Amino acid sequence: MSLYATQKFLYHLNREAAVQRRYREDRDQLLLEYELSEEERAAIRDGDIGKLYVLGCNGQLLMHFAPLLGVAWADYLEAMRDGVRKHGPVRAGIYAMTTGTDEKVAGV
Repeated sequence: MSLYATQKFLYHLNREAAVQRRYREDRDQLLLEYELSEEERAAIRDGDIGKLYVLGCNGQLLMHFAPLLGVAWADYLEAMRDGVRKHGPVRAGIYAMTTGTDEKVAGV
């Protein structure tokens, strides 16, 4: 898995109109230009925000990706929760989970 490449792609997609156009018109070819695992490629291709979150993508990048997909703010937040419920704890990145979702951390 290349979290860096996934986030780099999302950064480009969020900021560059040409990348957004290519994402709409020839998504598969565009994704081949980034060193992504098949799991990452599928999550991006399918617009699976929850899976991308679990893979470790930064929420700032994902919150800009969501509107490109037509996902409302409340649905974006729920997609991340659903991703954890469906795929397990966040695996990497700054949101990596070191405890279970049902565990209290520092008594909280």
